[in-house]
Formats: sequence, structure tokens, C-alpha cells
Amino acid sequence: MEEKNLPIRTGRKISHLIGEIRSLIIAARTAVSRNIDTIQVLTNFEIGRRIVEHEQQGSVRAEYGKQVINEVSRHLTDEFGKGFSSTNLKLMRQFYVMYKSRIGQTPSNQSVISKKSQTVSDQLPAQPAGQIRVAAVKSNLSWSHYVFLIGLTNADERRFYEIESAENGWSLAELRRQFDSGLYERLALSRNKKGIRCLAKKGHIITKAKDIFKEPYVLEFLGLDEKARYSESDLESAIIDKIEHFLLEMGKGFLFEARQKRFTFDDEHFFVDLVFYNRLLRCYVLIDLKIGKLIHQNLGQMQMYVNYFDRYVKHRDENPTIGIILCRKKTDALVEITLPKKTNIRASQYQLYLPSKQILRQKLLDWTKDQEVKDNPKTQM
Repeated sequence: MEEKNLPIRTGRKISHLIGEIRSLIIAARTAVSRNIDTIQVLTNFEIGRRIVEHEQQGSVRAEYGKQVINEVSRHLTDEFGKGFSSTNLKLMRQFYVMYKSRIGQTPSNQSVISKKSQTVSDQLPAQPAGQIRVAAVKSNLSWSHYVFLIGLTNADERRFYEIESAENGWSLAELRRQFDSGLYERLALSRNKKGIRCLAKKGHIITKAKDIFKEPYVLEFLGLDEKARYSESDLESAIIDKIEHFLLEMGKGFLFEARQKRFTFDDEHFFVDLVFYNRLLRCYVLIDLKIGKLIHQNLGQMQMYVNYFDRYVKHRDENPTIGIILCRKKTDALVEITLPKKTNIRASQYQLYLPSKQILRQKLLDWTKDQEVKDNPKTQM
């Protein structure tokens, strides 16, 4: 029987069928990949637990623990190949010690386990009664994520990046980028002591306008040479070209609406460099780009932009507009004297290179000490 071309309508139906099947396969492979990551994390946690329990039953000397890990590594590598080096086994042991209070718990005090976590954990070998069982784990964090997190010595910082990675689906590369950019320190510097504690316990939660601000914003992904001459138009174009990266740097809930948004007032045209909408705050966020030092006219201009959007653009059920001026250099005193105390306008510096985490940490330490002095004036005496 001679093969004939299918009618156009039939061809479209088959294309639709192929598309549906293709989506199913991709979704299935993604689910399998995530389950594999979860099983690996749970298995490594259990390996670490068994190593610790064995050490507790034997000699307490460090030499004994080292001998145990080396011996276990030799046997496992012979049978299963790579992945069970002494270094990796030490990481599994450290992982268990560091996360046992949250990933595992005793059966007598066991919390409700999600269906997904229960299904995955059921695939692991049954554990003896009275032993710690795996209860739950962030399913979208891979073992590589945890290896990176284990290396963070600050427990609050580690918890913050763990939460943000899980909630935002950061790849390992994005997690490293956010860490290198000092995201935790930059957010902490804009909060009080209670706000810093919330960062460590709950991650970056946006509930009010000031929650979205950072100092500084890091735009190294734009690829602009720090020493090269560039204009505000060049900066704007680079941001648009890397809009996905820029949205990640801006934070949670941002949607891009327009560049050079024009509005007319009193027969004069005005242009807002970048217009975003934050779905969490339910408000417009206007960004004005300045490649030089901030001057008071820039603040007045942004105030006019914000006033216009509040009066003529936003809906009644939406929250007040936020204005952000991204500049290369600013003076806090100028911003403070120009803007009213209760304002949704903020000037923030941007950097075209990753900041020194040591400097950011020192700033945070100094800021914390200043706050303690303000809270306890007697310490000054």
C-alpha cells in the first residue's frame, strides 16, 4: 500500500498528539530526576547516621573514626565504584550531624510526612525500632546543594540559603552566585535584629515595601567592564538583554512590564527607565538608572514618577508605587534630607563586580554592634 500524505487537519491533530506525549515524557523524566536526587540525599543521610552510631559504640578517639571511614570507603569503592571516597563519607557523616534535628526524628515524636516524602523514604531499607528515621527532606535540593551548604560555617546563613534554594528552585550555579554576591549580608543590612532572625528561620519573605531593597545591587552578569565608558542607555540595554538574571537579582515576585515607559503630563513627555510589577506586594516598582553620583534632582524626579503612577496608573485595590534609583555612588545624608521619612523611594548603589564578602560581613558585624549599643545605652558608659 502506497504511503500518502496525511490531510492537513489530521496532520495538525497528530502534531498536537506528539506535543502532548512529548510533554508527558519530559515531565516524567523531570520527576524521575528529582526522585533520584531525593533518594541520593536520603541515602547519604542514612550512611552518615550509621557511621556516627558505629563510632559511638566504639572508641571515642579521632583515630578510630578515621580508620572506620577509610575501611568503609575501601570496601564500598571496590564494590560500587566512585562516589564513596573517604572525603565523601566524611561529608555524609557531617551532613547527618548537621541536619539530624530537621531531616530525622524518633518514631515516638514523628510529624506528619508528605505523601511525596513518604513514598521516597519507603524505598529505603527498613530501620530498626527505636532508631532515627528519615522524615522529610527538601526534594528539589540535590546532594551537590547540600555539599555546598555544609561548607557554610554560619548556621543562620546556611539555613537562609537552604530555604531560598528550595523555594526558588536555584540550580547549584545560581546558589553559588547568590552566595558570592553576599545576598544574605545585603538583605540583613537593611533589617533590624528581628528581621535578621526571620531571614535565618523563614528566608526572604516580602510583606512590605522595604523588604525588596538591597544594598548594593550586584550586576556582574551584565558583562560591563568596570573601567569601560558606558552610558545609561548601555546599562539599560544590558539589563534588558539579561532580564532573567536581573529579575533574580531584584528578588521575589517581580514581573517586567516596560522600558522607557512614556507618560505625558502638562503637555510634557516623561520616560521611566524600567517599570516592574511585584505580584507579592501588588504594586508597581519604578527603576531609574544613573551611572554617576546621585544628586537631589534625581530624587525629586523619582518622586514625581511615583506620584504620577499612584494617581493615574495604579488601581484602587493596589498598593502605593515603589521607586528605586540605581546609581554608582550616593550619599546617605543627601537621601535622608531630601526624602520624607515615610517614603517608598530608595536610592541603592549598584556594582558591576561581585562584592567582597569579608567587607559585607564586617559591615553587618559593625551594624549589629551599633544596634546593640542603641538597644542598651548603658553599655556606652
